[in-house]
Amino acid sequence: MFPSVPDTRPAPPAPCGVPSFGPLRVRGGGGQRLRRALRGQRRALAAGFALASAVLAASGSGGEKGAAAVAGGAPPGPERRAVRLVSAPVRIADAATVGLLRPGDRVDVIAAVDGDAEARVVARDVRVAEVPRGAGDAEVSFPEGGGAGAGSGALVVLSVERRTAAALAGAGAVGRLAVAVSHAE
Repeated sequence: MFPSVPDTRPAPPAPCGVPSFGPLRVRGGGGQRLRRALRGQRRALAAGFALASAVLAASGSGGEKGAAAVAGGAPPGPERRAVRLVSAPVRIADAATVGLLRPGDRVDVIAAVDGDAEARVVARDVRVAEVPRGAGDAEVSFPEGGGAGAGSGALVVLSVERRTAAALAGAGAVGRLAVAVSHAE
């Protein structure tokens, strides 16, 4: 019915000599080695995850709020390093203002030197660690021209960086300190 179509397939290659070799015999260790290698990789992977979890837990990364708390109020950044906070006792000139504070409040500390027309902010958005009550909280009068100026004061303990603690101590030695309570926006 149909005319025959010529075969256009290429001819098979000529047989070539294959050297003879004995059969391959696999001993029982091949599968064991592979299983051992995989088990070791799983253990290494599990150890890596455990180490990464420990590092994250130690760094205290709890989102933006946690990072801001760790950094003392500084916004989180890609190169944020751990900040060591110290407790800095600070004598605030107005004892009644200190009576309004509670641990955990965030305050700005403002220094005013007698005779200067302008006050300056010494510490911004620092956390109140403690408001001591009792003998240390009683009003203390400073002599005229004394370290904190004339008047009374009360003690408050703030959590700040070391550098800020030194600035607070210096400002308290030459002037009067006041606090302004920070409000969350």
